[in-house]
Amino acid sequence: MRPWGPLAALAGLLMPGVALACETAPHQSTEMPESVVFSGPGGTGLWAAWYDAPTTRYTHGVLGDAIEAGALYAYAAGTADECDVIGIVLDPDFVFEDVAPRLADLDGDGVNEIITVRSSLSQGAQLAVYGAGGDSSALTLLAATPFIGQPNRWLAPVGAADLDGDGLMEIAYIDRPHLARILRVWRYQDATLSEVATFSGLTNHRIGEAFISGGIRTCGGAPEMIVATTDWSRMIAAGFDGQRITTRDLGPWSDANVAAALACDGP
Repeated sequence: MRPWGPLAALAGLLMPGVALACETAPHQSTEMPESVVFSGPGGTGLWAAWYDAPTTRYTHGVLGDAIEAGALYAYAAGTADECDVIGIVLDPDFVFEDVAPRLADLDGDGVNEIITVRSSLSQGAQLAVYGAGGDSSALTLLAATPFIGQPNRWLAPVGAADLDGDGLMEIAYIDRPHLARILRVWRYQDATLSEVATFSGLTNHRIGEAFISGGIRTCGGAPEMIVATTDWSRMIAAGFDGQRITTRDLGPWSDANVAAALACDGP
């Protein structure tokens, strides 16, 4: 699989201070090692996740090849010295058309959920959120956006944060970053995703690239979504005030400028 943004390779490394008690860490045997993500030292709940079961049954190839994931796994609820694995294997009509899963506590209960891009071979992509089942024996689909509606149509996640400071988490993505180029913000509440805002004319992925650009930053104020104009000439910071998306120009787009912006070392 592929890294999520220029800095994503760092997120896939075993975080300093995390010691695994099991003799052979299951994530080390995945056929998609670039997809392994950790929530950091001392994390509880679902503290690591990764994709596996590579498949070529969906031939879209938007991320540079036609290999997608057929399964999602995570270390189960507990502390970061346990290696109990739970997972889900998709039906043959679906794949995870994604660079890596994303760990975030969406409901504030102290246990991470997993944000993914799941694609239907006949209906295209949707944002799908998974969590531990009631008995913590498997991953369960908790919520999802509608499918885009036709095959070979994709979405690129920006990230998850409480964008408007109301105590509820939002998830943002670019709907069809090569075609429609619409930033969509969805609120997660009571295991339901509700769309709360949209803004046209933005993107975060170029077709064939094996990563998603930009992300979410918090630099002493409200979180901001870092994305690009459709011609990739300008870097845009997009905010959400609870009712609408606002944008401001941060200057020319470049990998270096984006990295600096995400590190709060830029405009």
